[in-house]
Amino acid sequence: MATNRKWGSETPLGRVRRARRMNRILAETYPDAHCELDFANPLELLVATILSAQCTDKRVNMVTPTLFAKYPTVEDYAAADRDEMEGFIKSTGFFRAKTNSIIGMAQAVCASHGGVVPGRLADLVKLPGVGRKTANVVLGNAFGVPGLTVDTHFQRLVRRFGWTDETDPVKIEHVVAELIPKREWTVFSHRVIWHGRRICHARRPACGVCPLAALCPSYGTGPTDAAEAAKLVRPGPFS
Repeated sequence: MATNRKWGSETPLGRVRRARRMNRILAETYPDAHCELDFANPLELLVATILSAQCTDKRVNMVTPTLFAKYPTVEDYAAADRDEMEGFIKSTGFFRAKTNSIIGMAQAVCASHGGVVPGRLADLVKLPGVGRKTANVVLGNAFGVPGLTVDTHFQRLVRRFGWTDETDPVKIEHVVAELIPKREWTVFSHRVIWHGRRICHARRPACGVCPLAALCPSYGTGPTDAAEAAKLVRPGPFS
């Protein structure tokens, strides 16, 4: 939790109020926040999200048009030639493991769900290569089911915000779920991820131009001079 004098004695209710104020500011700052992976249906988003591990969204979006055209159905992925698929996705990194995950996922969907990507968290996380983060991305953006996407940006920022000291993604998810209204979980995740990619960088956050500065106990981690901080801002659309 926050440890400086201003937030060190923050009550649980005070933290909820501060978190919701920060969410409102992020909503004003990023009114168009959305998933930056290109997709047209749950299957495409599931495949794209698997590919996005240790890879930029921009790179994934360069690969998926060809991949989606080659494998339009889950049955196509399930029967895919492994070497051919690896060739399509090689530039995303870890392509052998990702190929295993995609083919295994597709075979499981065919065997257990009639060839239809399931819309429940409990079912999605049982699929090969699909963890809780990937499942929440698919649920929130393809099925409209609220979910928190606890990726590396999200983890870093909510700790910087002084909302939690937890490092386990599931524990972080549960903490934030108590702070942010459920109906906003999906879009809130996008806002935080956008903020992490554009302003609140891992090494040198642009504190001097951050709209959350007055509410953030980590203010000063990066340069506070506005002109210097402005040089660190990275505009979208993003990778």
